[in-house]
Amino acid sequence: MIERLTLEELAQTLVQQSEVKQDYLVDSTRMVMEAYGGTPVLRVLDYSGGDCMEPLELTSTAHKQLGAYLKIPASYYDRMLREATDLLTTNVNNWLNRTAEVKLLRTMDGTARAVLSNRYWCVDHLNLLQMVIPVLGHMPGISVLDCGLSETRMYVKVTSERLKEDVVPGDTVQYGLIITNSEVGMGAITIQPYLYRLVCSNGMVSGERIGDGTRRIHKGCTMELNGPMQVYHPPELTLRDKFAEQFQNSVKMAAEESKFGEILDMMRRAAQANIETEELPGLLKLVGTAVGIREPEQQHVLSHLLEVGDMTLYGLANAVTRYAQDVDSYDRAIQLESAGYDLIAMPLRQWNHFNQAAALQAAA
Repeated sequence: MIERLTLEELAQTLVQQSEVKQDYLVDSTRMVMEAYGGTPVLRVLDYSGGDCMEPLELTSTAHKQLGAYLKIPASYYDRMLREATDLLTTNVNNWLNRTAEVKLLRTMDGTARAVLSNRYWCVDHLNLLQMVIPVLGHMPGISVLDCGLSETRMYVKVTSERLKEDVVPGDTVQYGLIITNSEVGMGAITIQPYLYRLVCSNGMVSGERIGDGTRRIHKGCTMELNGPMQVYHPPELTLRDKFAEQFQNSVKMAAEESKFGEILDMMRRAAQANIETEELPGLLKLVGTAVGIREPEQQHVLSHLLEVGDMTLYGLANAVTRYAQDVDSYDRAIQLESAGYDLIAMPLRQWNHFNQAAALQAAA
């Protein structure tokens, strides 16, 4: 089961993390990978060959970014990481020595957590949260449902007591928002619609944008470096910054958005779209490919669908979001909640095609 945090727990964790975070601008040719006891570490050397800092272990995110930067195919990089670290260090060091660029190295507690461009615009979770909390505090009927924090992202889910209606009698959904951010280059700052189903605590994340200010990528000005490495202190946003003002206005606008009515209409339409085939595993395979439900996950979704017995497109979407509560990763749970929304937003022509295709496969 995923760990859900209260707003207070999230803020406390972020304050603790802020005390062990440090960022550096580094010359990529001064980075060297070495393997100690089979574990790769990253060193940054000065011009005399000495260490500029203690060697750093790398998170999975940092490994992915380093491999992508050096244009090493991900499957090959991962295999070397698992089976041949000496070969990995040889490959990495060869290409690092040939690619002279300034990189932003984000670290936390002695670990390299991201290897990024020197144009990466740093907006840390705590700074963003400090802009969100005052806005939410002045919005009537708004409450924080829960929060999540992973290696790659922060999530804050908010619901509105004023915006709730039944999809079908007794099945009430609340409108809300989900605010996300990544400190390590794995996603933009986003504000998206969030639907919370009261009967079973399932949620759906809409991938649709609801205004120009609801998505901001982490791209800023070029940061210059003199020497092999220097400490970098990202400028903190204040409430007077243009982005802060736009962000707060976008939160207010999104919470009042009439989009709720449009989404309700889609949900009600999906509740009338029946599953027309008895070949449920085949249907799940086709639908799963379309919306990103992995093959090992499809059996779990099917179990939840059969348990409730709502044989409609809406019932299938709810089975997906119910399964999202069972996974260990908050990131994956959000992806599944997004897949649930993609199902209710599916055109009926496509849904009917999946039903027919599953039936034909079963008859073949």
